Amino acid sequence: MGNEIESETAYPPAREPVFTETTQIGIVVRDLDATLRRYADDFGIGPWQVYEITPQNAPNLCHDGQPLKASTRAAVATVGTVMWELIQPLDEHGVFARFLSEKGEGVHHIAVATPDFYGTIAEQTRRGITLPLRGSAGGVDVAYLPTDRDLGVILEVFRGMPGATDNPDAPETS
Repeated sequence: MGNEIESETAYPPAREPVFTETTQIGIVVRDLDATLRRYADDFGIGPWQVYEITPQNAPNLCHDGQPLKASTRAAVATVGTVMWELIQPLDEHGVFARFLSEKGEGVHHIAVATPDFYGTIAEQTRRGITLPLRGSAGGVDVAYLPTDRDLGVILEVFRGMPGATDNPDAPETS
């Protein structure tokens, strides 16, 4: 074969892309403050916005189909056009604590933009799939797709912006 490089794979897409852009990398850490110092001091990444997610301030979030029990402390900063999110579990509950316990620190999820958030979620529901995290908090509808076994990482899809209070494109509930 020599030095030839293939320009196309044998796997052309069978459908239109579901995802259109990478928007965020979510990294689970043991010590948020120490990690923030390393990112800022060693790599010049920042400024960081720090926040907490708890059952009290995010009552519409569910982990594995159940009401949120976990509390986390997190921080976000933008590098280029991609948001970096560092997440520290504050207890032993939820997807982030489970990830930290099973795998240690590292990339937990990658957020991707989709033109059809609700259609993407409906497709998962039709398949009978329980989403690791789903709901809304701070004006953002979010869902984690359980792609870690197939793709090696959880994919996050979302709709809305922090601070928004309504979403005119949300499907009606009855």
